[in-house]
Amino acid sequence: MTSANGTLAESASAATPLAAGFADPVHDAQGAFRTIMNAMARPGTQHALDTGRLTPPAPLTPLAATIALTLFDYDTPVWLDKPLMASDAVKQFLRFHTGAPIVSEPVEAAFALVSAPVTMIPLASFNQGSAEYPDRSTTVILTGQSFEDGPMVMFEGPGIKDTILFKSGPVPPVFWDQVIANNRQFPRGIDLIFAGGDKLAALPRSTRITLQEG
Repeated sequence: MTSANGTLAESASAATPLAAGFADPVHDAQGAFRTIMNAMARPGTQHALDTGRLTPPAPLTPLAATIALTLFDYDTPVWLDKPLMASDAVKQFLRFHTGAPIVSEPVEAAFALVSAPVTMIPLASFNQGSAEYPDRSTTVILTGQSFEDGPMVMFEGPGIKDTILFKSGPVPPVFWDQVIANNRQFPRGIDLIFAGGDKLAALPRSTRITLQEG
């Protein structure tokens, strides 16, 4: 039996088809979660992430959608940058598949999705956590990244044997200065995920960073 509301919903769905989520939500999310956690445990290393057949609405990439469907839920407010926020299809996709509330203030976000990193807002705008609850800081996800671009930086700290060289772009000219200032707050400060193509890398706030010359 179809209600009037159901008929309206079906008509709306037919007019604006909703992109599908994970084919096997439990299995796909578990596999992606392991990959993301491995990246967090080994800062600066690249990890391939299977995006399956996800075809999210632009400018949300399949890799960003995979990360979102894995990490976002009803208890994780999400902030979107201007290009993502301007897309009703992106907001509908994220709300339907994750249940995460979308917030307008970056300081309120558990996660932030950035599709245009070159014009992104300052990292200090996001929730930095507190001395009592440093884990409540924002995790910022930069999409559309290439691990062949950008200035070279050196990481050291937990999860890294000696040091590791890393680069990712595009990012704003002041980006790494902001990241260095952010990580000096440890245990406060944001965490970062870099996502491009089918690979991701992570930079937790515990990592120490040095800009390389040249």
